Amino acid sequence: MIIYLQMIEGDEDKSKFEQLYTIYKGLMFHVAINILKNESDAEDAVHQAFLSLIENLGKISDVKCPKTRAYIVIITEWKAIDTIRSRSKMADMEFEESTFGIEIPLPGDHSLADAMAQLPATYREILLLRYYNGYSVREISSMLHMKKDTVQKQLWRAKTALQKYMEGDE
Repeated sequence: MIIYLQMIEGDEDKSKFEQLYTIYKGLMFHVAINILKNESDAEDAVHQAFLSLIENLGKISDVKCPKTRAYIVIITEWKAIDTIRSRSKMADMEFEESTFGIEIPLPGDHSLADAMAQLPATYREILLLRYYNGYSVREISSMLHMKKDTVQKQLWRAKTALQKYMEGDE
C-alpha cells in the first residue's frame, strides 16, 4: 500500500485511498479470482484496478456507499477481462465476453433487475456506470480505457438488448 500512497498527493486523498484499500481489497481479489481462476493473475488485476482507482479518486465521494462498491467491482472486472484479453492475444484464442462478470441471482419477478441480469456483463457494467453511478460517456471511456465511440455503441446495444428483453422478445 505504501507504493500506492506515494502516488497520491494530499492527505485527504491518501486517507480516502487507505479506507478504500482496507474495505475493498478482499472483494476486489474475490471478483478477480472468480474471473481469472489464477491467484497471480488475480493479484495483477487487483493491482491494475487500484492504479485506476488512484487515477479516478476524485470521482469517489463516499467510501462506504453502494455506488462506490459497484464502481470498484466493475473496474476490477474490467481489469481482469483485460488480463484475459492480453493472454488470449498471446495464445491466439477467442474471447467470449458474455461469459465473464459477477453472477447475479435472478430476482424472478420479470423486473428491470431480472432483465439486467440477462445482459452480458459488459453491457450490464456500462449501463450501471452510466445510469446508476451517473458517469458521462467520456468519463466511462477514460475509466475503462475505451474509445468514446465504443462506449456509446456498447450503451446503445445494451439499451436495445434490455428493451427487447423487457418487451418479451427474448
